[in-house]
Amino acid sequence: MNRKENIKKVKRLVIKLGTSTLTYDNGLLNYSRIEQLVRNIADISNRGIEVTLVSSGAIAAGFGKMGFTEKPKNLPDKQASAAIGQVALLHIYQKLFLEYNKTIGQILLNSEDMSNRKRFLNAKNTFLSLFQHKIIPIINENDAVVVEEIKVGDNDSLSAMVSSLIEADLLIILSDIDGLYTDNPRKNINAKLIEVVPEINDKVLALANGEGTNLGTGGMDTKLKAGKIVNSYGADMIIANGSSENVLIDIMNGKNIGTIFLGRDKKISNKKNWISYTSSGEIIIDTGASIAIKNRKSLLASGIKDVRSEFDKGDSVKIIDECNNIVGYGIINYSSYEVNIIKGHNSNQIERLIGHSDYEEVIHANNLVII
Repeated sequence: MNRKENIKKVKRLVIKLGTSTLTYDNGLLNYSRIEQLVRNIADISNRGIEVTLVSSGAIAAGFGKMGFTEKPKNLPDKQASAAIGQVALLHIYQKLFLEYNKTIGQILLNSEDMSNRKRFLNAKNTFLSLFQHKIIPIINENDAVVVEEIKVGDNDSLSAMVSSLIEADLLIILSDIDGLYTDNPRKNINAKLIEVVPEINDKVLALANGEGTNLGTGGMDTKLKAGKIVNSYGADMIIANGSSENVLIDIMNGKNIGTIFLGRDKKISNKKNWISYTSSGEIIIDTGASIAIKNRKSLLASGIKDVRSEFDKGDSVKIIDECNNIVGYGIINYSSYEVNIIKGHNSNQIERLIGHSDYEEVIHANNLVII
């Protein structure tokens, strides 16, 4: 793998800045580091690369202004801190980016914006319009009002979802660690940095050790899960230390900094990537249906044995065989309530059972992703 050649191909980039990169240990913003990162991002944008910034730091910036000495633990204080901190953070970004003749736009997302296909496409169109007008989107979760049911939870996962949404070529996650090590470097001085990870498998996932800082929400495990998402559709991910001077410029110049996680050789379509990573329910199918799906056939009601969890028509669902193996994912044509009624029956009985028959297939072959 030639890292410099991989970097040269990058046309669309997502950069995730962790809380520990943007703040001091006391929770207050590190203005000098933010200014340097903004200068780096502006320079990368001037190269013709479409850059999206996923920024943590809102709660940390806010709780410092509220007089707390550490990240609040109860939800109202967290949300109040986010409300204050988001304003402060965006004001700083706007002021600094304007110095480099760059315009920014803010987008607040949650998991429903990704799981709902219509909202997903609307969000994507917003990004494309911003790119067309040379505007740098700055993304965060709406921490001031979001509830647990629709919360992404950490900005590592959010950055991966955004990368998937806009079909980025590279995700860079900057944190307070140099990359992935053979062991936890904070506990083992003999731990070695791994420069290249061809595939995030169980062995690699086992290397994730420990939590994030007292300011952040994500440790190495959340970063590796983010890597699995972006790698699966064909993009690379790099984890590097955000405190290193000009780290973003060095990365984009092809220097061996941090750990690079390589994407699959062939990119899958944005639609199929969405289907794979936004599943909201599960259905169990019989052996015959499993064979049919693997042969690129549609899933019919007759092949469904059971339904797990609730979902609506148009949701993406996980398809599981009788041995509890994941067969694939697909966009469902009926709700979980309706599937429970029509399961095991022939397609010509659907209208009699539920009063309508919009589709012969429960999941059409064109809306399937096969594992």
